[in-house]
Amino acid sequence: MTPRAVRAAGVITALQGTLALVTAIALTVRELAGHREAAISGYGTAAWFAIMGSGVLAAGWALWTGRRWGRGVAVFANLLLLGVAWYVFSSGQLRYAVLVALVSVAVLALLFSPSSVHWLSQDSRARSDSSEPDTR
Repeated sequence: MTPRAVRAAGVITALQGTLALVTAIALTVRELAGHREAAISGYGTAAWFAIMGSGVLAAGWALWTGRRWGRGVAVFANLLLLGVAWYVFSSGQLRYAVLVALVSVAVLALLFSPSSVHWLSQDSRARSDSSEPDTR
């Protein structure tokens, strides 16, 4: 059974992925409305947010449904978001930096909690109701 900590991390991770997808939509609409930047491509940035957001959303769904592969993606994404929080802090946006950092640390704490680590270390092939010998 999937621990509550993993499921909670899955919900937050899915929300992070959803926010990235919303950002991709906003950037696309902005570009379609005629806003142009000399240094970046609005469509390219939107594509990046769409790809990354889809991966993070899938990781959140995987954690919610008890699939272990979502943990690695969620950990990596939240470690990256700690870097984003530092960048936002250095840009003078303390409130946003603290918000991003707290959410990222919360997800990491949930994914490294004792119940989550125990769940991750269990062999999904070994079941008590199996009539086959344990070959671990």
